[in-house]
Amino acid sequence: MTIETNNLKYSYDTGDDALKGVTLGFEPGSFIAVLGHNGSGKSTFAKLLNALLEPGGGTVYVDGMTTSDPNSILPIRQRVGMVFQNPDNQLVASIVEDDVAFGPENLGVPPLEIRKRVEEALANVRMTAYAEHAPHLLSGGQKQRVAIAGILACLPKCVILDEPTAMLDPKGRDEVLTTIHEMNRKFGITVILITHHMREAVDSDRVIVFSDGLVVADGTPREIFSTKLEVLQKAGIDPPETVKLLQSLRAKGLHVTADALTVDECASAIAILAIANNSYQISNIRDGGLDGGAVRDFGEPVLSCKKLRYTYSVGTPFEFEALAGVDFELPKGIFAGIIGQTGSGKSTFIQHLNGLLKPNAGTILLNGEDLHRDKVSSLAAKYKVGLVFQYPEYQLFEETVYKDIAFGPKNMNLSAEEIDIRVREAASFAGLTDDLLDKSPFALSGGQKRRVAIAGVIAMRPEVLILDEPSAGLDPIGRRDLLSNLREYHKSTGSTVLLVSHSMDEIAETAERIYVFNEGKIEISGSPSEVFANAERLRAIGLDIPEVTQIALKLRSLGLSVPANIYTIDDAVREILRLC
Repeated sequence: MTIETNNLKYSYDTGDDALKGVTLGFEPGSFIAVLGHNGSGKSTFAKLLNALLEPGGGTVYVDGMTTSDPNSILPIRQRVGMVFQNPDNQLVASIVEDDVAFGPENLGVPPLEIRKRVEEALANVRMTAYAEHAPHLLSGGQKQRVAIAGILACLPKCVILDEPTAMLDPKGRDEVLTTIHEMNRKFGITVILITHHMREAVDSDRVIVFSDGLVVADGTPREIFSTKLEVLQKAGIDPPETVKLLQSLRAKGLHVTADALTVDECASAIAILAIANNSYQISNIRDGGLDGGAVRDFGEPVLSCKKLRYTYSVGTPFEFEALAGVDFELPKGIFAGIIGQTGSGKSTFIQHLNGLLKPNAGTILLNGEDLHRDKVSSLAAKYKVGLVFQYPEYQLFEETVYKDIAFGPKNMNLSAEEIDIRVREAASFAGLTDDLLDKSPFALSGGQKRRVAIAGVIAMRPEVLILDEPSAGLDPIGRRDLLSNLREYHKSTGSTVLLVSHSMDEIAETAERIYVFNEGKIEISGSPSEVFANAERLRAIGLDIPEVTQIALKLRSLGLSVPANIYTIDDAVREILRLC
């Protein structure tokens, strides 16, 4: 099956030109990664390929049919399936096998054939054992695999996936990516994967880069990430961590290759350089860690928990213990991080910290006082502990950005003058310019909406700011800007910040202390160097270590004298310069 676009254009009702003339063709059976900043036109392009949108100009050809022909829409959608970022938005039935059957039923497939397709699709995504389970009780990775099975049951020739791993933990991400690659290899299905994860793009056959509605780069991963770095930078895209490390070494004057994309390739390139400089020390591997890994003394905790327990759906067949006795102390003024696989209890836990949920057992202390001592204490906690949810844009509801940010301070009965000061201060911390304050929050980009939601919490000046996956789904520049703004907020206000994330690199760059959740408990806690030294344990519970740490461990296995607890590029550059 062939897919081609010719001078494809599209504009939204707001007047924004999402696509400005895109001409592309896709080889049958290929695996294509599509990159681009938020608002670059990637998702619009994907929706045009399977006729969810009609071109405003130009043409989309699928097996010779055009998406502009109403009579071709159904056969095109049978050939080109689409999986969206959030699996919860695609699951429609109360039982997994019914959900997978939904597509074939709507295509008029005979019942016996539907049964066969459902069984084969679930087997292909390794979800047969969950056929009679309720989708809403599955993990994020499992839900996404069910969504993919629903598309496979329609027997498509091409599957488009719009950031299917953005909200997943490392284990869930690996599960989904394995499924996607098997789908491509075993059945010859053309895969078009939209992603912000460079590691996913490295494993593709071809990379296409969008920027401001145009294709600005097109080639193999090695071509794109070794020769198009300036183009990527202008398009707001970071290269893989391996390439960033090698580029940093080259900037320091080391003659090392620039096109090693994988951890093994990167480590080998550095080892070759070390050999050339006579510093290959097989018998002298350093077991000590880097200096400065310990957390500074913060004094008394602002939040603490003892034996915290919480169970969902008590007394029903769906009863589930989400927190199984959590002991926790959050030092005042710290920037801390929480990691854990999907279902480990992270989100349930943080909703206890400002009283949104009340524990079945255990105590929560805020500044040494029981958070649930009385109604006044519980209400005060909601102002002192600000919580930004996993999908912060769902928190927006007012007519203008200004009103949305002002909602919290207004409910604190502050004066109009004080509210105005807080709104503008919070907008600045969140990276929002004054010209956006009079706009509707729903007319903003995804990254801007996220900033508005964060500003709305910051405007209440909480003692503790808790954020649940605030950067998920953002492009590299949006993610970098958001984290930079949070660090500046933390530094300027002295507030305590607690960041929940599935990105090990993100946590390593920002957190002074990390809490690792597993099966409703904190399994490991400590400084980044202490936590990421437990590589095998982290992997065993479905997590991972930063990619730079993976490179360090590979260098050690090759005999180079580097510490095992490197977790930032700056650390790695400093140690490699010492060797080379």
